[in-house]
Amino acid sequence: MELNQLKPAAGSRHSSRRLGRGFTRGKTCGRGHKGYKSRSGSSVAPGFEGGQMPLHRRLPKVGFNCRKARSHQEVRLSEINAAVSMLDDNVLVNVEMLKALNVIRESTKTVKVFLSGKIDKAIHLAVPATKGVKTAVETAGGKVVDA
Repeated sequence: MELNQLKPAAGSRHSSRRLGRGFTRGKTCGRGHKGYKSRSGSSVAPGFEGGQMPLHRRLPKVGFNCRKARSHQEVRLSEINAAVSMLDDNVLVNVEMLKALNVIRESTKTVKVFLSGKIDKAIHLAVPATKGVKTAVETAGGKVVDA
């Protein structure tokens, strides 16, 4: 037996209502008299309120989602310090290294480091950073490479 050979159970299917054949559904076929909805091939658009300003246009516009913000992340200097604490001195810290150390998400494309906390190790920072981060890294014995 195949799926196309199955028959519906007795009484589970109702015959469709035949319109325009007299009795209660003759002549106008339940569409009323005249008007937009009585014509064939026409239907009222979703949200249409008969010419009144629709609800979705009456309500104010709210919010904005920046597409660039989904792929950008800000990192604290203290997070980098915690991540590189067990690594050697003068390690190169770039976007790939931060992803490997699980400091940023895999989907992140751009990073900016800002000053929050302090750094104990000398590192080579190859990501955009604020002035405070640059001075903190240089005082710790590292250097900041413009990325």
